[in-house]
Amino acid sequence: MLIYIHGFNSSALSYKAGLLREKMAQLDLSAHFACPELSHRPAQAMAQLQALITPHAAGDVTLVGSSLGGYYATHLAEHFGVRVVLVNPAVRPYELLTPLLGPQKNLYTGEEYQFTAGHVDELRALEVEQITPECYLLITATGDEVLDYRDGVTHYAGCEQIIVNGGDHGFRGFADYLDTVVTFWQRGRV
Repeated sequence: MLIYIHGFNSSALSYKAGLLREKMAQLDLSAHFACPELSHRPAQAMAQLQALITPHAAGDVTLVGSSLGGYYATHLAEHFGVRVVLVNPAVRPYELLTPLLGPQKNLYTGEEYQFTAGHVDELRALEVEQITPECYLLITATGDEVLDYRDGVTHYAGCEQIIVNGGDHGFRGFADYLDTVVTFWQRGRV
């Protein structure tokens, strides 16, 4: 199972999720792809993801986490032993998102909610102390205007890494890496 995990105020309807969904369909692998619409509450999002992963053998699951989804995927990798492709991952989202406390609106669904200190606490609770480098592939853009790509490079040192010069946080060049993502998933399948 290849599971795409969207980022903060994003959705299963996002650009990257759509590209990966289309790629899996082209390969006649749609039955092996999932992209849940996650709750804005980190603890609830994590429960959704755990429920999706649990029925599968760890070796059959690869997560693709974008931005905040990369942070979620890291937590899940270290607790379930699954493999992860990280796309411009957030390393310490509880620090990054604290200035955004207050009203929020999902860019795709239009859902409005209050982003609170409780959200930040839930994010902090998901942090892992150590990673298992062989479980990860980092794909990050130096031109990310939201996150400093060097934080990801440092945090995921020892992992397979693809550092793309330029780009942006939305990773508009993601289509160029779809084969890489699918190959990474297939390499790890049991």
